[in-house]
Amino acid sequence: MTMTMPSYFEALMTNSLLFSALLAGFAASIVSGIIGSYVVVKRIVFISGSISHSVLGGIGFCVWLERVKGVTWASPLLGALIAAILSALIISSIRLHYREREDSVIAALWSIGMATGVLFISQTPGFNVELTNFLIGNILWVTKTDLYVLWGLDALVLVLVFCLHKRFLAICFDEEQAQLQGLPVHALYTLLLILIAVSIVLLIQVVGIILVMTMLTIPAAIANLFTSRLSTMMGIAIIISSIFCVVGNVVAYQLDWPTGATIALLAGVAYVASLVMFRNGKSVAVETPSN
Repeated sequence: MTMTMPSYFEALMTNSLLFSALLAGFAASIVSGIIGSYVVVKRIVFISGSISHSVLGGIGFCVWLERVKGVTWASPLLGALIAAILSALIISSIRLHYREREDSVIAALWSIGMATGVLFISQTPGFNVELTNFLIGNILWVTKTDLYVLWGLDALVLVLVFCLHKRFLAICFDEEQAQLQGLPVHALYTLLLILIAVSIVLLIQVVGIILVMTMLTIPAAIANLFTSRLSTMMGIAIIISSIFCVVGNVVAYQLDWPTGATIALLAGVAYVASLVMFRNGKSVAVETPSN
């Protein structure tokens, strides 16, 4: 029997899994809108993609520790967070010392992270279902502990961005000028990459490793079509990302589709539609964000 839209919201009131999934989606939307805006403006999507794929190494290692060695505290979420932050630190160092070969070295890090994860996963028995959840996402898999971690990381990101937004803004648009003003450019860039890493871990809970870049960049890219102010862009991106999560959950529930893939598909279609709409002259021209 086909589910109707009201049935989803009725189920939401009684099914804790659906409610937890919605809360996780909102948590992911906040960082998606804020940090994704920096990624789009700074044009570091490739670097963010490298971080997102390298987390598989941390996930695979922690699951191997938990399943094979009996290390109970080694959760996949912890492994993803450590691997993402470590990758951000390595990429920042690469940019400082190997700038002329930055793309090649980052691609190598991408490959090493994925390969390490696959190797540990191959040595871990009974991991096929969980591997699928990590790769393509399963928001219904979010536990109460995961929610506490997600919202805690959300709070950390919000506090840091609130305190350092103007400095991040400076390095996003003119690093040389920021350096002349006495700003610690390398430290700020490293911190921004760490925030991107944390955001990626949050989004993996929703759409998985394969589709994480969709949710990190598309809401911000769509928002950038509507405004020339970075702060406004962030707010619009959060709203757009939240809409994707809610509508994606409803559609996935009705059609029995994978939630992460459904959210990513809606985001992709919405972005293409936005480009077509703006190409047909239904929007005003957008300048580079200036604040």
